[in-house]
Amino acid sequence: MAEKFMSPIVRASGLTKQVFAGATALTILQDVSLDIARGEAVAILGASGSGKTTLLALLAGLDTPSGGTVHIDGIDLFALDEDGRARLRRERVGFVFQSFQLLPALSAQENVMLPLELAGKSDARERASDWLRRVGLGPRRGHYPRQLSGGEQQRVAVARAFAAEPQLLLADEPTGNLDPATGEEVISLMFELNRVAGTTLLLVTHDELLAKRCPRRIGLVAGRLMSDDRR
Repeated sequence: MAEKFMSPIVRASGLTKQVFAGATALTILQDVSLDIARGEAVAILGASGSGKTTLLALLAGLDTPSGGTVHIDGIDLFALDEDGRARLRRERVGFVFQSFQLLPALSAQENVMLPLELAGKSDARERASDWLRRVGLGPRRGHYPRQLSGGEQQRVAVARAFAAEPQLLLADEPTGNLDPATGEEVISLMFELNRVAGTTLLLVTHDELLAKRCPRRIGLVAGRLMSDDRR
């Protein structure tokens, strides 16, 4: 087990994010440095406004920092242009969002297929069918988002994230729009797929009970890294 944690898949150093309102600077994230090892399941925990979603966006290259660096699988994320960062995300990173981010005009299968097709995968349909079956939605693969419950939509989002076989999965409050029972099902599914596929899981949450299920918990307070606990 120790061997798989030797080489970090994510390395952030001095990560800072400021925004300006007129001449006034607002610091959202201040000098955050951390390593995430391959195969880890890590919770980023903090109250609303603590900077955790901003940190996730920076680690994914969806936003640019005011200072600091991020390396994904040894690649300097912000040495790449926007197209290069998008390509890296397609090849190495999966996402699960609170709001599902499914396209309403596409079926469940088509939603899972889309990023695979954009990545040029010739077996996109077969992969999508397989992952929808794994998350228990094989019989509903032809249904559209409006025909699916919130939990089923989130399962489609999980299937979409894992179908590309990412090295890193980023989840932002993935149960925020779900009732407790459905949220528990989705989280259990994510941890199971993480264990089976070996994908590194980085989970943003304000839920301390959910965070405790991760072997490592990183705490943010007012944009600063205040704790980094392992069990």
